[in-house]
Amino acid sequence: MSGNTFGHLFAVTNFGESHGPAIGCVIDGCPPGLALSEADIQPDLNRRRPGTNPFVTQRNEPDAVEILSGVFEGKTTGTPICLLIKNTDQRSKDYSNIVQSFRPGHADYAYFQKYGIRDPRGGGRSSARLTAPMVAAGAVAKKWLFEKYGTIFRGCMTQVGELPIAFESWEHVPSNPFFAPVADVSALEDYMAALRKSGDSCGARLRVSASNVPVGLGEPLFDKMDADIAYAMMGINAVKGVEIGAGFASVAQRGSTHGDSLSPAGFKGNNAGGTLGGITSGQDLEVSVAIKPTSSILTPRESIDRAGHSTEVVTKGRHDPCVGIRATPILEAMLALVVMEHALRHRAQCGDVPRVLAPIAAHL
Repeated sequence: MSGNTFGHLFAVTNFGESHGPAIGCVIDGCPPGLALSEADIQPDLNRRRPGTNPFVTQRNEPDAVEILSGVFEGKTTGTPICLLIKNTDQRSKDYSNIVQSFRPGHADYAYFQKYGIRDPRGGGRSSARLTAPMVAAGAVAKKWLFEKYGTIFRGCMTQVGELPIAFESWEHVPSNPFFAPVADVSALEDYMAALRKSGDSCGARLRVSASNVPVGLGEPLFDKMDADIAYAMMGINAVKGVEIGAGFASVAQRGSTHGDSLSPAGFKGNNAGGTLGGITSGQDLEVSVAIKPTSSILTPRESIDRAGHSTEVVTKGRHDPCVGIRATPILEAMLALVVMEHALRHRAQCGDVPRVLAPIAAHL
């Protein structure tokens, strides 16, 4: 199976299965000399891990990361960094009833048709559990980018199901299980409690941004920064839509409004989402992502078995009624990996280009 490595200069190879002994990744290309320990990585894994509140799957994985290579005396050596996360709370018996059938909305049918074999335990390689190693790798990229450029990555939920979430402040995001930028999440709690009781699921919309991004990252044509961001976000389980900046709202805008005016004091808007011609402008990278409803639900649904006969599927086990609740740190990590990749590319190709014009402010 190909397609397990993300990036080229900062290459992250993901391995493992949802119900295997462990999951993890190998990072190849991390610059040497970065102070790095498990303590730098664990906080982001804790933000993503399951079993932390009543509104997510109750699979209780500590997601404790181990650094197996690439670090000596507390600093990266420039050699491959292997990060390991052991699986400790598998309940494979929960999937015994779907060994011979295909769950609607899952990769089961497509995997079986492609490979002729599949691991039904939690979805195997198609499980969202495989986002944990990417969060770990993203934490490494975040630290390097912050130390080098002061780049900061933030994300939040902007809608759950039919409920839009108005933005109040970033300071509220760490204080509730939804990563919602609001002080009062009681309406969200009531909504999710009713949803779980009904045995159904819902989707979500999330926002992720990067501030203090250097000017000039990204390439024209096929390696645009925004194109690679969309590629990275669509690689996350359950993501069905990606917008950069104004996104689809651009359709109703006029050119006189959408084009972000420049002045000596800074940009007057950010409809472009931080990129111009696929190259970063120094403004915040702004990304919005749509996540589909969880496919694993208790509501009976029509399907077929491996013999092609009609059957009914009820997905048992411990599942998120809304996978978007734990997605914020995943989006942050993938955005960080894209910026890290382009930062290393830019340093390799254009590190000696003199800067004639000083960058203007990201916004007025």
